[in-house]
Amino acid sequence: MQTSQAAELSELIHRKVGDFKELCEGIDEETASLAPSGRWSPKEIVSHLCGREGVGHMLIIYSFLEKDTPKLDIEVENSFFSEDRARRSFAELLAEFDRKYRHIAELVAGLSEEQLSRKAHMPFLKETPFSEYPTLARWVQLIGDFHLGSHTDHMREVLEALGVSPGIPRTQVSQEAYSVSPSTM
Repeated sequence: MQTSQAAELSELIHRKVGDFKELCEGIDEETASLAPSGRWSPKEIVSHLCGREGVGHMLIIYSFLEKDTPKLDIEVENSFFSEDRARRSFAELLAEFDRKYRHIAELVAGLSEEQLSRKAHMPFLKETPFSEYPTLARWVQLIGDFHLGSHTDHMREVLEALGVSPGIPRTQVSQEAYSVSPSTM
């Protein structure tokens, strides 16, 4: 039986994914591989949001559900940008992103209050207001509000630095303003 909390969390993920995908509409392949100096390219941002190839973020969620207070170490600053992802089109990466988060939302929608209350030990959250021992519900909320939200802002900043507005082609900017992502070379 779906709980109201499960439904709210599922809707949060769907909404944040929609916001991110809307921001990415119209990004061409050339722009998707460009990165402002010291920043990730749009393809690297999407790759990061997809997580590890294959398992993505589901491994973390399943750990909450299958183990008693598992210790989970997260690679916060890893873009997970592999040679395979570099070869794929931006549209393909966005489709992977959409599939992975749709899967999260669908799984979460069917969870019970008891399942959403399960905890994990996440040492990287120790110095944050989020708690070193978040519940699964809190973790899903962090994925939606914080992770997807912050990378939507991140993508907006990168696009602005590249001279791109959503739905508007890249304007002429100096070559120093951006570079081809080293991972795509």
